Order: sequence, then structure tokens, then C-alpha cells
Amino acid sequence: MSVDYPALCDLAIAHFSLGDWSLHGPNHWRNVEINGRRLCRLNGADETVVRLFALFHDIERRNEGHDPDHGRRAADLVQSLHGDAFQIEATQLLLLLDACRGHNDGLTTGDLTIGTCWDADRLDLPRVGIRPDAQLMSTHHGKLLARGGRGPAAADDAAT
Repeated sequence: MSVDYPALCDLAIAHFSLGDWSLHGPNHWRNVEINGRRLCRLNGADETVVRLFALFHDIERRNEGHDPDHGRRAADLVQSLHGDAFQIEATQLLLLLDACRGHNDGLTTGDLTIGTCWDADRLDLPRVGIRPDAQLMSTHHGKLLARGGRGPAAADDAAT
């Protein structure tokens, strides 16, 4: 399986209609990836899925406000790109699609990889003035970070 992350990032930026400085754009994607990769080191979630989620979860946003279907549209785009722009295992693809579809529904999950995706996204809520809610975190480390109000680097320290 192969994923060329720099090429996918270029593709995502070219596709994203809200522009580079969007609250849901490339800076947010990078923050979600950083949060997600750190959480993966702590909890063993599938880092490939988490990194792809970071890149694609908000790519189909049509505005900065209420856009309840953007996660489903993102999943549709991911499915259309799979096989041409990137290739992952079928089980990874299903996790990625579910994570994209459900990330803005206010849910939690028992699935470690999907939960890591959602927690990584929610840990970047301070960019819009919202403190992450521990009750909306799916993973142990996500809950700890939300309660402590510190960034994912604090979880690295807490784990050691």
C-alpha cells in the first residue's frame, strides 16, 4: 500500500474551495495531523488512517459555519480517490470513511482509530475559541488532554 502524503496534500489544497486561510483549511489539517500522530504514539491507533483523516475530513466544507454534510461529502471524495491518488488496505479504507462521515456528529466511539481521528480534530477546537470537552473524547489520552487543557505534547509527558 502506498501513500504519498506531500502529493496528497497538494491535491487537497488544490481541491479545497475555502482557501488556505480557512479555519478548516491546511493549518487545521496540519494541527489535526500533529495531534493525531502524537495520540497514535500513545495508544497504537492506525497512523496511516489518522494522517489521511487529518488531510481529508474537512476538505469538502462549503462554508466556515454550519455544514452538516461535509463529512459525508469528504468520505465520498476519499472513496473516489482511493486506488488512484492513494492506496490503503480495505479495512483501513472503511475506518477512514467512517471517521470522515461521523466526525462532525458529536459522537464518541469505542474504535481506537476512529476515536483517535475525532479526538485529534476536537483537540484543535481552541482555534475557534472552544475548549475541548472530555465527555466528547473517545480515547483515554484524548480525555486526559481535554481535562488538562494542554496540547498533545503534554500527553507524551504524561505517558512516561
